[in-house]
Amino acid sequence: MQSNIYVALSAQLSLQRRLDTLANNVANVNTVGFRGEEVSFEELVSQPDSSPGQSSNNGVSFVSKGENHISTKTGEITQTGNPLDVALRGDVWLAIQTPNGVAYTRDGRMQMNSEGGLTTLEGYPVLDAGGTAVQLNPDDPPPTINKAGTIEQAGNNMGALGLYRMPQGAKLTRAEGVSVVSDVPPVAELDFLHNGVVQGYIEKSNVNPMLEMTHLITIQRNFQAVSTMLSDTETSLQDSLKALAGS
Repeated sequence: MQSNIYVALSAQLSLQRRLDTLANNVANVNTVGFRGEEVSFEELVSQPDSSPGQSSNNGVSFVSKGENHISTKTGEITQTGNPLDVALRGDVWLAIQTPNGVAYTRDGRMQMNSEGGLTTLEGYPVLDAGGTAVQLNPDDPPPTINKAGTIEQAGNNMGALGLYRMPQGAKLTRAEGVSVVSDVPPVAELDFLHNGVVQGYIEKSNVNPMLEMTHLITIQRNFQAVSTMLSDTETSLQDSLKALAGS
């Protein structure tokens, strides 16, 4: 069996998946609150051939198709001066109500609708720690938001932004926009010494464009190298068949 062909094909599939992931990261390098994706791979070893009459054959190593996971590294924060913008400090997320249920986002750009409801730029209500939509007074001046997410408007306490922490080992899946959902229910954050919000700032994407472009170039070269190996193998097989046919 030409096991090298199957090994090369598995390598191409894994490289293609990594390439698609990197391309999506680069496309969202300027998307506020975007969390890049990474791919982890495992080695798969085929069972040795132990058929009667056959010579001993060690298992062949293949690469798995890979598993994507969302990076939780923080991005750079930048000042906007907008009182309805907040950048998140630490490993916390804002909760928002989407048509498909509650999701969590690092995009802290908010707006107030005509009824005073605090929403994302897409119009999804921003929730407090109890899961209730945050409500402001549309006739009062812009609110003040402290590092714990507590909101004051015209001297009145208007509640607080719900800040949630993802449990260790939680698997995150993309939802609407740059939001995510978790396979394990997030918990309300109570430690505001290392976690919280900064009013008047936003967090940029956590994608490093120079690093991702370097990875893209490396993967393209690796893909070409595997393609060349497959072409050489095919040529070798064709030459062997011609030799057998002429014998």
